[in-house]
Parts: sequence; structure tokens; C-alpha cells
Amino acid sequence: MSEKTLTIEQRLARLEGAVFGAKRKSTIKSKTEAKAPDFSGATGGVRFLISKGVFKKKKTLADVRTSLADHEYHYSAQAIQMALSRLTPKDGPLVSLREGGRKVYVERK
Repeated sequence: MSEKTLTIEQRLARLEGAVFGAKRKSTIKSKTEAKAPDFSGATGGVRFLISKGVFKKKKTLADVRTSLADHEYHYSAQAIQMALSRLTPKDGPLVSLREGGRKVYVERK
């Protein structure tokens, strides 16, 4: 009886390999796997500033633009504004506030 169990397990493994593909487990990355940071583009530049701790204090759009220019990220104010707005949803790394009629951005705690 142990021979039949062994052959059934072997056959099941062979069928799963044929249906799902033998390389399936090695090619699919898990969601919890850490992804290397990519700091390309305007959003990448803002994420770079977040990683450097620039947003520990409140920053206006002009402050963010000058900080990006200091680190060789040269983008228009509109592009930086869009990047900041995409990083300020409920679960995003930044929060935006209105102070003195201007929007300021600070790291979410």
C-alpha cells in the first residue's frame, strides 16, 4: 500500500508541475519581499527626501523644490506638486496641512 501512496504523490507532483508550471514558485515574488528603493522621477525624488528625513519639519512646495534641486532632481513645480499629492493619501507617508493659505507637507507619524 505504501507503493501506491508513493506513486500517487509522484503523479500529483507531476500533474501540478504540468498545470501550474515548474518555475512558478521561483518566478513569483511575495508581497512581503522587500523591494529595492527606486528614486527615479519626481515621485522618486520626493521619496528620496523622505528617506533623508527632510520632512521631519513642515515644508512648502518651494522648499521641496529647492531641496530636490540640491540633490540634482530638476522638475517643474507642477510635477513636484503631483508627486506630493500622490504621497499624501490616508495611508501615505506624508500629510498635507494648510497654514497661512499655503499647503505644507510633513511626515506622517
